[in-house]
Amino acid sequence: MTKNNALKIGIIIGSTREGRVSPQVGAWVKAQSQIRPATYEIVDIADYKLPLLGESGDYSGIPKWQAKIAELDGFVFIAQEYNHGLAASLKNAIDYLRDEWHNKAAGIVSYGSIGGARAAEHLRGVFGELQIADVRTQVLLSLFTDFENGTTFKPQDLHLTNLNTLLNEVEQWATALKTIR
Repeated sequence: MTKNNALKIGIIIGSTREGRVSPQVGAWVKAQSQIRPATYEIVDIADYKLPLLGESGDYSGIPKWQAKIAELDGFVFIAQEYNHGLAASLKNAIDYLRDEWHNKAAGIVSYGSIGGARAAEHLRGVFGELQIADVRTQVLLSLFTDFENGTTFKPQDLHLTNLNTLLNEVEQWATALKTIR
């Protein structure tokens, strides 16, 4: 596949919290993806201003969110762990859509006190319901060893191997699933 007809993979920034570090993690994933055959782009859910599902509010971001997810072939979710689970903003954004997620591939880059493992496992259960094929390899970033003072992302080099494996798996699955969409 050339870049012109390449897979389109969204790097989903899952937090909308003020002072969040997830954009730094997303930028790191994007930088590592530059030499790959797929086209990767940052998709920051904060840009869509989605109200809580079922509550009144400004719904103008929903059609844009729907169109963005529909055009993508796969995802790398940046999932931060809050209170042993995934961020409410990410779950809310996922819940707004259904068919747009079906038969697409996803990888998880998570962070938290134990690498965001519990948020990642929570996310895998959600993926199963939405027919998102999550890949086995994940990147688990520690708030203690991969973030200076908890705010500046400085990943250990050992994460590059897992990230590249994750990206390979997402691209392989996204290619396969594209044939059934």
